[in-house]
Amino acid sequence: MVGKLEWVLREVNKSDNKELKTVLSSVMIEFGVPKKGTALSDPELREMSKAYDSHRSIYFVIENNNKIFGGAGISQLKNSKENICELQKMYFLKDARGLGLGKKMIKKCISIALKYKYDFCYIETMHNMNSAQKLYLSQGFKYLDKSLGNTGHSSCPVWMLKKL
Repeated sequence: MVGKLEWVLREVNKSDNKELKTVLSSVMIEFGVPKKGTALSDPELREMSKAYDSHRSIYFVIENNNKIFGGAGISQLKNSKENICELQKMYFLKDARGLGLGKKMIKKCISIALKYKYDFCYIETMHNMNSAQKLYLSQGFKYLDKSLGNTGHSSCPVWMLKKL
């Protein structure tokens, strides 16, 4: 149950790792995300704070009443020489959906991407994540015909890009 306190969007820290892994994994499982070829098999799920503690990379969590309800981050697109960041691991528990938090999270991540001077922002998602796709489209992302870089997410069939 969501508490009466306000939603807080903040940078991930080491003490969030275990809870964040549980939250992100549970949302992916809820949507039937395959275990192989998706973020569900990424080793960084175990230590998100460490995975995003690098140059031009950041991850945020959304919490209410000291409970994490989801998160999203940006990082350089893997295996790409172009100046493209990827909006990564954006998943929210059911109680945090439909409240405008996804839009707020994307705006925060895009503002950081601009600060880091990326030219484009890329995202991969699943066909059945329709609400997420509508949100991305509303924030200026456009569909692509093929994937960019090589994220290792071969099971993600939807690719989108936004010019920054």
